Amino acid sequence: QVQLVESGGGLMQTGGSLRLSCAASGRASSNYAKAWFRQAPGKERELVAAISRGGSTYYADSSRGRFTISRDNAQNTVSLQMNSLKPEDTAVYFCAVRASIYVSMDRRQYEYWGQGTQVTVSS
Repeated sequence: QVQLVESGGGLMQTGGSLRLSCAASGRASSNYAKAWFRQAPGKERELVAAISRGGSTYYADSSRGRFTISRDNAQNTVSLQMNSLKPEDTAVYFCAVRASIYVSMDRRQYEYWGQGTQVTVSS
């Protein structure tokens, strides 16, 4: 079983930066693909960024160039550095782990989820 604990959300003004972190338990999960998703009110949960065991990354169009996903396999953590924040980035952000070394764009392929952390960007 993998448990995920996110931290780092909060309130930020447009143009500011936030860094989200997610700590995973379970030694095997250090080798799994990890991702960040977000869900805004009334919208479906969408992929923000994903990273494979080897460090290959994928970004949604909305986050590419502004957000950076990274991982530390030794610490079993994944982080999301968010820069140039916009009001449309406001959402609950979820850390997710897939029991595979490869990422997926499909949220249904991720077996483990954190509880979510709120990010609010004011205009």
